[in-house]
Amino acid sequence: MGPVIGLTLDSERPGGYAKLPWYAIRENYCDAVSAAGGVPIALPHDVEQVPAFLDLIDGLLITGGAFDVDPALFGATSRHPSVVTKDRRTAFEYAITRGAMERDIAIFGICGGQQLLNVVLGGSLIQDIASEIPGALTHEQPNPRTETGHRVAITAGSLLHRIVECDELDVNSAHHQAAAKVAPEVTVNAVAGDGIIEGIEDPRQRFCLGVQWHPEYDVSSGDRRLFAAFVSAATA
Repeated sequence: MGPVIGLTLDSERPGGYAKLPWYAIRENYCDAVSAAGGVPIALPHDVEQVPAFLDLIDGLLITGGAFDVDPALFGATSRHPSVVTKDRRTAFEYAITRGAMERDIAIFGICGGQQLLNVVLGGSLIQDIASEIPGALTHEQPNPRTETGHRVAITAGSLLHRIVECDELDVNSAHHQAAAKVAPEVTVNAVAGDGIIEGIEDPRQRFCLGVQWHPEYDVSSGDRRLFAAFVSAATA
């Protein structure tokens, strides 16, 4: 059996799928983990169960979602009108990410998962790219997520560079926030043409890496390499 990879779930209020609150995750997150040799399991938002979950998993995948990290968590004194939070989900993801770091469990953050990871590592976020960054690229691409939206430059010498084995990568893009500042120990491993941070990693950990795009859509060989490297690190 391959390494057990815990995937954080999204949560929704009553309506649509069910009359009671419900969890959700796209199939391609699980499929990408399985294709890389991992065993995906879902992690409900129960902070009290974090130690038990950490006993079960070899790797943690922090998924994305259509919501934002509470700006108060990175010291902001104001909140952009576009910010929408899911406080229970964030509290759980924050706690299990911190716990995974303490145990040196492999961590992979995707899109909003990278933003959460940056905050846990001591960084801050741009609350709304379009209104805060003049001349920014369209980071919420209008075309399907199965297609690329823009290109990112990969930082030479970074773990990400060693994984994807290229200097530039075409990626999809579905976010209105991004990392603003990173902690001194954290490496920025990818940047978009407008200067927006597209990837981070913490070299102090066995594997602690986040990307702003969605590699689970498998739009490039680099995306597949990311999942393979993550699952391999979880195996070690």
